[in-house]
Amino acid sequence: MPSYRNASPARPFVRRLWRFAPAVIWMAVIYLLSARSGSELNGWLPFFRQLLPGLQSFDPMHYAAYFILAWALAFGFGAYAFTWKGCFWIMAVCVLYGATDEWHQAYVPNRTPDLLDLQHDAIGAASACLILLARGYIRARGASRKY
Repeated sequence: MPSYRNASPARPFVRRLWRFAPAVIWMAVIYLLSARSGSELNGWLPFFRQLLPGLQSFDPMHYAAYFILAWALAFGFGAYAFTWKGCFWIMAVCVLYGATDEWHQAYVPNRTPDLLDLQHDAIGAASACLILLARGYIRARGASRKY
């Protein structure tokens, strides 16, 4: 039977590191989707235009992708994600990853980097952060009323 008294102090760190696995997986999904050439995207973009009639560009997918990335990072950060500092770091990671994603698209055939896409990435992440901050504020107010 294992002894928990002699457990390695690194174990909680490794457990916390595993909480970032969903974010890393989602980053890989974003990378794989952005590695598709422009002609490949044009093959399935009409499907989304039929699904969402007002869709004139692929920009709503940028919002959604980075909104999800921000939530995945929030899961990794835990309770820290509900603070201003936590949201700052979530935004920093999302914008930095969005910038590297746009740079990556410069090397994909029929794709070009676009600062407007980076702006949409940041808006998606900021939307998630606003929800996180509101949830943290509501949770803190509820906890203070219990006393």
